[in-house]
Amino acid sequence: MGEGEDEAESSSSGAAAVEPKDPRTIARKYQLDLCKRAVDENIVVYLGTGCGKTHIAVLLMYELGHLIRKPSHEVCVFLAPTIPLVRQQAMVIADSTNFKVQRYYGSGKNSRDHQAWEKEMREYEVLVMTPQILLHNLRHCFIKMDLIALLIFDECHHAQAQKRHPYAQIMKEFYNNADKHPRVFGMTASPIIGKGGSNKLTYTKCINSLEELLNAKVCSVDNVELESVIASPKIEVYFYGPVGHSNLITTYINELDGYKSQSEYMLRESACNFKESQKKLKSLWRLHENLIFCLQEVGLFGALQAARTFFSPSSVSLDGKGVDINDYVNKATSLLSRGILEGADADSFDLETIEEPFFSKKFAVLIDVLSRYRVVAHILQNLKCLDFWKCEFLVGCHSGLRNMSRDKMGSIIEKFSSGEVNLLVATSVGEEGLDIQTCCLVVRFDLPETVNSFIQSRGRARMSKSKYVFLLERGNQSQEKLLDDYITGESIMDKEINLRTSNDMFDCLEENIYRVNDTGASISTACSVSLLHRYCDNLPRDMFFVPSPSFFFVDDIDGIVCRLILPPNAAFRQVNGQPCPSKDEAKRDACLKACIKLHELGALTDFLLPGQGSRKMKVSTTNISESNKDEDESFREELHEMLIPSVLRPSRCKLDCSLKLHFYYIEFIPKPADRRYQMFGLFVINRLPEESEKLDVELHLAHARIVKAGIKYLGKIEFNKEEMILAHNFQEMFLKVLLDRSEFTSSYILLGNDAALDMDSTFYLLLPIKQKFYGDNMIDWPTIKKCLSSPAFQDPMGLSLPDSCLPNESLKLLGGTYKKADVIGSLVYTPHTDLFFFVDSILDGTNAKSELNGATYAEHFKERLHIELSHPEQPATFES
Repeated sequence: MGEGEDEAESSSSGAAAVEPKDPRTIARKYQLDLCKRAVDENIVVYLGTGCGKTHIAVLLMYELGHLIRKPSHEVCVFLAPTIPLVRQQAMVIADSTNFKVQRYYGSGKNSRDHQAWEKEMREYEVLVMTPQILLHNLRHCFIKMDLIALLIFDECHHAQAQKRHPYAQIMKEFYNNADKHPRVFGMTASPIIGKGGSNKLTYTKCINSLEELLNAKVCSVDNVELESVIASPKIEVYFYGPVGHSNLITTYINELDGYKSQSEYMLRESACNFKESQKKLKSLWRLHENLIFCLQEVGLFGALQAARTFFSPSSVSLDGKGVDINDYVNKATSLLSRGILEGADADSFDLETIEEPFFSKKFAVLIDVLSRYRVVAHILQNLKCLDFWKCEFLVGCHSGLRNMSRDKMGSIIEKFSSGEVNLLVATSVGEEGLDIQTCCLVVRFDLPETVNSFIQSRGRARMSKSKYVFLLERGNQSQEKLLDDYITGESIMDKEINLRTSNDMFDCLEENIYRVNDTGASISTACSVSLLHRYCDNLPRDMFFVPSPSFFFVDDIDGIVCRLILPPNAAFRQVNGQPCPSKDEAKRDACLKACIKLHELGALTDFLLPGQGSRKMKVSTTNISESNKDEDESFREELHEMLIPSVLRPSRCKLDCSLKLHFYYIEFIPKPADRRYQMFGLFVINRLPEESEKLDVELHLAHARIVKAGIKYLGKIEFNKEEMILAHNFQEMFLKVLLDRSEFTSSYILLGNDAALDMDSTFYLLLPIKQKFYGDNMIDWPTIKKCLSSPAFQDPMGLSLPDSCLPNESLKLLGGTYKKADVIGSLVYTPHTDLFFFVDSILDGTNAKSELNGATYAEHFKERLHIELSHPEQPATFES
């Protein structure tokens, strides 16, 4: 069921015939002493990296083996914060003991049911998993705390009362409320978290809070004893700079800023709503910042490699952000490529020619460090002067790189351990816990942000006489002070553990918790948002509608109130949270309130999972991470026959004839009444059922606007042949504008091509109604005719005027010359933005030579969109 099923089988099959493994035979004295103490009480082992903390955990499992060996119902749960650590620690436990070991991680955790987890608990004795999986299982009672005999926290410094890390939530929500408490064992090389250097008070608070939350005592060993068995890497500092960017780098930065502005304009114009626009803009800004960072910190060649990586469809996911972002990356790649080609062949660089602007001064020092030892992935592996290095890069699975899967992460780490790869460029995902015995050099291209990061990075260098290298800007005193603070801070931390100078702790971040008494399932403000999103994700959907919650915030006297709007097909529509000090807390409170109401209405089961009426996610529960499959693979849905309501099923008749239709007036009343909406009428051949005439619903629009909608029957109206064709063409036009605009990009659009066809399936008309009407004069025919007067809907041979037409009576457009009267009120398509507009009016006093923000419109179009206007003197149009 879990990932790594082969490992589980190999560690447990034929256990009676396998020679028993005793981890005590290779244990050091301090490991045995700490294990003995851990048997008697909850402890947190604070030891440096490479001191064998994991082996102490293995010893503890061995000593408490009688509690977890089958047929016992209890298990040992080993928690590790990252997937590489889960894999590594599961392998260590399986190699060191005879326990039946299994590992769990990944998005498949939500697909299991109670029977599946009961089977896992019966079959395995040690469950190694990421903390989020255990937290999820505890909340929905897949696993109960009473059945955990030994609970181990690797890198336990993440468990801080003032944070919402899964480690902290496990202890706050479930440990203290359990009838039977498991033995708790924590491991860390740095019991403090947070940014900055040496802060004695912060260190004390972190240590005290860690002990309080884990209900454990921090224990360590005298450094003298450790120094005899563990060699710490030597710290070396290399200086570069000072930094001063060349004129060429500055020019490229300005060019990229221009490309960014162009893309911003395109994104704002093309976005359907503000929320979508902001989401796309954030992706663009992040991408732009990354390229600028590479230009400044690595150089021109590094920025080019980054741009190529982002532009590769197989490497990077832009999350469907559209052609505008791809256009930015394409332009950036072309610009940077041009700079490389004009300078030199990048592959031919040797050590003497590694210089600006192709490589930054900082990167040149890194090359010098690597060259000296002989013992930055895309860049390094392409340089012939460093062809000794076999490079790979390691980033997290959610970094945006499509080809960085969990399997590939494991493969890269294995290659680095075996020597097949000897240079690994990694983000912080490579800091914690990875045991690479052959690593002899760690280089920090950027300074660590925390003491913990400083200690963890150093711990990756496990060989004797290893080096820990920092790159500092010459003359940058703040960088030098920060490094000194990290070195000093470690000594302060050691003293605080042995000589506690204060009992101060961080304030605990309290959670509101809702529990189901019958099952024990619970939900808190920490997870309410994710559960609500999961509920919405399980609601029925189609290609035009994706159910999702909307959040609106209102300032109240007592704080911020969140108004939560659920999708129309949810069990209810709206809930208001309590006043809270921040938007985040207000959102969590509203979501918790919504989840409680969903459970009361039966939309969530007693295990607080989406109920039977929701859309089922048909996922196999036999293997938690069949990771070779695409996690985003869409699930097959059952196909159903399309059924047509009888009232919309017309009798056999033609559209090109007179018809009498039933008229239903659709009324929109805004709340508050601060605006006016276009009224519409629904016209059908057959009368609707009487109950539909009492329809009264609230429509929840963007920005928390509410519109009350209802329908009223007003009798029958006769349409003549001409009116039928006009109405049919208008409806065809606006439905295509809403649903499928692909035909509207051509200069001529044929409407009514099927007006004379039989109505075999459905028939109805949805037409605009005048705000004030009397008698039969209800339909807004002037608006209908105005919309259909667009040049795009007219025969181009008969509408376009000769170029000699008086300029004050016509406009020259891309498709020809047209009367101003025909253009006003028409639908216009602009190819350069791929957008549609309605022309409201013609601005006779404004043309392309008019100025806006210090530049003319003509200059703006030429600079931003690379468009040369052919007729800058003609008046501009006002569009909406």
